[in-house]
Parts: sequence; C-alpha cells; structure tokens
Amino acid sequence: MKEYEMKEHSTLSTIYENICRDTGKQNESAKLIAVVRLLTLSMLVHSLAFCILVSFAGHIGTLVFGIASPVLFLAVFVLSYHCSTFVSYCILNVCILFWTCMNIYCFGWDIGIQHFLVVLLVFVFFCKYKHELIKILFAVALFVLRLFLFFYCKTNDPLIVLADNLTNSLQMVNTFFIFLALGLVAYLFSTTTQEMEGKLIEYNRKLMKQANTDTLTGLYNRRRTMEYLENLLKAADSQISICICDIDHFKRVNDTYGHNVGDVVLKTISETFQKRLPPDTFVSRWGGEEFLLIFPRLNGDEAITALETLRQKIRELSFDGGFESFTISLTYGLVEYDYHSDITTLLKEADEKLYIGKEGGRDRIVF
Repeated sequence: MKEYEMKEHSTLSTIYENICRDTGKQNESAKLIAVVRLLTLSMLVHSLAFCILVSFAGHIGTLVFGIASPVLFLAVFVLSYHCSTFVSYCILNVCILFWTCMNIYCFGWDIGIQHFLVVLLVFVFFCKYKHELIKILFAVALFVLRLFLFFYCKTNDPLIVLADNLTNSLQMVNTFFIFLALGLVAYLFSTTTQEMEGKLIEYNRKLMKQANTDTLTGLYNRRRTMEYLENLLKAADSQISICICDIDHFKRVNDTYGHNVGDVVLKTISETFQKRLPPDTFVSRWGGEEFLLIFPRLNGDEAITALETLRQKIRELSFDGGFESFTISLTYGLVEYDYHSDITTLLKEADEKLYIGKEGGRDRIVF
C-alpha cells in the first residue's frame, strides 16, 4: 500500500514538475509558462467535454469542430516546451480568441462561450510583461470584439442550430470552465504577489527592528526611546516615572575579565530587566552601560518598589569571570513626570540623581 502511494505521489510530482519546467530560455518567467500550460490543459479538458456534448447533435460539422478543438490545444501545450514563454503566451491567446469566435459563429451566442474573452482580459493584465499600452489596447480590442460578436449574433443565425437542452448543457459546461480558468489565472498570479508582499512586509519589519533596537542586548535604542517618550508625554493621562540606571564599576569588569564577559553582563542585565520589571515597562539601552527605564502609569513611589525588587535580583546574579566569580550592582536615578517639564528637563534631572547616587556610594535608588 505504501509503495503504491509512493509511486502515485512520484507520478503526480513528475507531472507537476514537467508542467512547471521552464523553456530553457534566459530571462523568462517560470511562473508565466506554468500558467500558460495549466490554462492550456484546462482548455484541452474543456474542449474534450465540449466534443462529447456536441457529438450528440449528430451533425458532421459539430463532430469535425469537436475533434479539432482538443487537437488545437494539445498542439499549443506541446509547443510551450519548444517556444519561448512569450511566444507560447501569444499562441495561447490567439488560439483562445480564434476558438471563441469560431464557437460563436458555429453555435451562436447562447452557449456562453463569449465569456472566455474575460479570461483573456484577466490573463493579459496579470502577465508580467510590462507593456502597459499594449495591455490597454488589447483590452479595448477585446471589448470591441465582444460588441461585434454580440451584434453579429443579433442579426445572423448560427451556422449549426443546436437543440435547447444541448445549448443549456454547453452553457453550463462553458460557465464552469470559464470560472475554472479565471480562478486558475488569478490564484497562481496573486499567490506570487501575496508571497512577495509578505516577504516585503517581513523584510520591512526586520529593518524597523534593526533601526529601533540595540544589537547586543535586543533592547530599544536611544532613537526609539526618544520617539516613545515624546509620544507618551504628549498623550499623558496618568503618572509616568523615568529612571536612568548605570552599572557600577563596569570599566573595571571589562578591564579585569575582558570585554566578552562585559557583553555577557550587559545581556544578562537586559534579560533581568525584561523578566523582573512590570510588563508595560519600556526598557532601553541608553548608551554604554547606561539604561533608561520608563514606567507608564506608575508614580515615583510605585516605581521605587519595582526598582527595589529589581535591584535585589541583580545583586543576586553571579558571573563567571574565568578565574573567579563576581557580582555587580546598579545605581538608579528616578524622576516622576510633573505634566509640564519637557523631555530634556526630565532626562537631565534623572541623570543628576544618578550622579548623586554614584557619589553617595552606588547600588542605590535616588528619587
């Protein structure tokens, strides 16, 4: 059973790969040639179904036309492997146009075959070739042709008059395959567009993240922090507290244990900020060993409580210096937004309090 499934899967994969195989020409669209072949196959299946139906009319002309139709599209399919993509695309368009006009001439307007002109309209505008004027002219030509065929059928009887039940059957078959062809063209081309759009969105998201975050720690950088703080203060409707904190004796860490260990300290502290502070705290690397913490909706006293818990957790951290373990501490300068000071004033005040904490012995919160 598994062997049978593998063979079946292998056969389907081979068929799909052959349909999607490009023409071997340089600078050709693999997507377009796949659409050309799949659309040609749908037209081939449609013409076979058409052939079976019109054979019931018992008219020699319908039999000749019915047999010629699948042969025509089979030839187009074979040619797609020997001609360039653009030539194959043009051949298919010409064949569908010719086949549509001949159907209307032979069997009249009521079989609904004229709607294949809409398929060609959609096909030409989804096509990758960037000749916009040609596309517009082709659309106008299709419109004029459709009007011509309509008025022609109004004044002329079809060459072969079909019974009403056969006409209705052909109308249903034609409608089904027209919707199938439209869906096929739209799906295959729009899938590529959606994939490209998704990749572009993801790429832009990554670029935005790179522009707004610090490479080493993954925290927001100074640029993003200033944007956030500016927007936050403009829309301030509750208490806001701002803290600048600095790793104590960080230069000594780098000098004693090396910059690699210093980087580990920065990363570990950044992770601790994100884990131990309130979820809506905005955490950024302000520069070097300095960090800026923004507490929306917390007043100074509430922010002190959060910082005190953080301070204790950081004091408990132990780092491997290679030849010994060591601990670190931070000093914190905290201010509360007074609803009228600007950003520069607030940051200057927080920095001054940080300096006071450094001068007063470090490892403390100054508010």
